Amino acid sequence: MSARGPLAGIRVVEFAALGPVPFCGMLLADLGAEVLRIDRPGTPEKPADILARGKSSLILDLKSPADRARAVEAVCHADVLLEGLRPGAMERLHLGPDVLLAKAPQLIYARVTGWGQSGPLAHTAGHDINYIAVAGALGAIGPAGAPPVAPINLVGDFGGGALYAAFGITSALLERQRSGKGQVIDVAMVDGTASMLAMLLSHQQGGRSGTGTQRGEYFLDGSAPYYRAYACADAQWLALGAIEPQFWAIFVGKLGLSSELSQAPDQWADVSSLLEATFRTRPRDEWIAMFDGSDACVSPVLSPAELPTFPHLAARETFVTRDELLQPSAAPRFSRTPGAIQGAPVRPGAHGEQLLADWTARRTADQSTPT
Repeated sequence: MSARGPLAGIRVVEFAALGPVPFCGMLLADLGAEVLRIDRPGTPEKPADILARGKSSLILDLKSPADRARAVEAVCHADVLLEGLRPGAMERLHLGPDVLLAKAPQLIYARVTGWGQSGPLAHTAGHDINYIAVAGALGAIGPAGAPPVAPINLVGDFGGGALYAAFGITSALLERQRSGKGQVIDVAMVDGTASMLAMLLSHQQGGRSGTGTQRGEYFLDGSAPYYRAYACADAQWLALGAIEPQFWAIFVGKLGLSSELSQAPDQWADVSSLLEATFRTRPRDEWIAMFDGSDACVSPVLSPAELPTFPHLAARETFVTRDELLQPSAAPRFSRTPGAIQGAPVRPGAHGEQLLADWTARRTADQSTPT
């Protein structure tokens, strides 16, 4: 059984950027890809940068012809180029896809931006909150009558950006096995976020029984009493997700409340008030113990300090402490070729020269091997 992961042997050149690009690079590295990050001169060390784990780093001044030639050399050895600069920036450095695909026709050239490579906003600045606002996600999140709530940067940067980039890259690598050709992937966070709205749009246009469709009346936005978080007596929180009637019945039965307690939208406000008052009578962990082992769909809202010792997470080693950092393990999990954290967060300039030398030697050996 391989300890390297299903992407072992795949070579990735990651041009240093923020947010979705290093997270995508981390995902690829966790699954066994060799990721060479191109850092700028003067890049500071960040020992706690989990997104940099398992990578190598090469410091290059891309405005220098000599260093740019080294970047081209690295890319020509690679399977994947991953970048997150504004549209046109790589072209101005003479590292655009037209130049590099001419030199390396099998290259997968992944471009991750907020707005995409085309469109009226393509060349304007933005961040996660801007992209998910325009895509329609931000307006659906938060209580009615209050400002929409930004879900950290999980939806745009990481969901609509990094995960769609990783999906696009692996899909392009699979297609390359048939065609022998590389291609350019335009990963726009606004597009990825829009893609994730498919179910919400389905409900809004086709309807779903037992719920409204706008913020403040949708069954998944925290408005329904059966799908929201509740404060407990100790100011801790628990999450309830008893959507289906059979799970709601178990939940209500465990609480000792009337089995007639309604899930109907016209009763949401009254039922929520009842449950709010009920949960404030005991501390969180007493409630969790009451529901333990049942299908009531009740879970504690954990703090970072609680993550390593929560029984389910501990049993699966979902979080591990490595290099003095609490960090998530590699995901997803594979039966034959499991991924793994491949190393500590890389220091700028560390291991890159050796990795590039290894790539050069392997390519030379491959070219000299008779077919």
